[in-house]
Amino acid sequence: MAHCIVPEAEEILDKEFPVLDHGFVRLVDYLGSDERIVQSARVSYGSGTKTYRQDKGLITYLLRNDHTSPFEQVNFTFHVRMPIFVARQWIRHRTGRVNEISGRYSVMSDDCYRPDPQHINFQSEDNKQGRKPEAVDPAVAQQVLDLLAEDQKRSYENYQKLLDMGIARELARIDLPLSLYTEWYWQMDLHNLFHFLQLRLDPHAQYEIRIYAQTILEMIRKVCPIATEAFEEHKRGAKTFSASELEALKAVLKGEENPLKGRAKDLFDEKLT
Repeated sequence: MAHCIVPEAEEILDKEFPVLDHGFVRLVDYLGSDERIVQSARVSYGSGTKTYRQDKGLITYLLRNDHTSPFEQVNFTFHVRMPIFVARQWIRHRTGRVNEISGRYSVMSDDCYRPDPQHINFQSEDNKQGRKPEAVDPAVAQQVLDLLAEDQKRSYENYQKLLDMGIARELARIDLPLSLYTEWYWQMDLHNLFHFLQLRLDPHAQYEIRIYAQTILEMIRKVCPIATEAFEEHKRGAKTFSASELEALKAVLKGEENPLKGRAKDLFDEKLT
């Protein structure tokens, strides 16, 4: 099995792609490509198909029918700089391999995240973990930014004072804010990376992690364009239905009354829109 080199991926290797105000994503390395996916899939039945069209059909079939192991043959390593609160959401994807900067060994940077005014929103009334779509008034946004800047400045100044006193770095860091930037090397195979993107590109995901996910999506598109297209068509852009929802869909298509009306209608209607 030959080593896979993708010219489009080589062009972005080690380049920093800015995210938020002080963050970035950098593709450090990749192992495999669309070619590796079809090579590993064909190992069970010989040479199989070889044209681009047939390769695309095979990858689409594999992804659509959840034959996941060939996608695990492709791996990515990213260098990511993000606010700590984003990292805490990110680390829940436990299939990744992570090495993060340590505040026990290193003096942390004073870079802290402050959102653009257009992304400062009130709490959603119907989503306990999300925001309203509309931005707050400019005066309110400025008040929020002033409060964040004041607290971030004070926290970091106290951190420096503790270091100057000779207090251990592992103790001095404990009052630093969640808005402080951290960074890590993050490695994940394509199958689990698609799962990460499925969740973090969803409109219900927090904005700050969504744009990291969008940046990563565009990077893996350079390495695996066929697989990424199949993911967007059959996973990200697809809807799944329960058995009862399928029966309701059949009824609606026949012009009959929705049998889920008054029960799970809201969720059912959301899936149809």
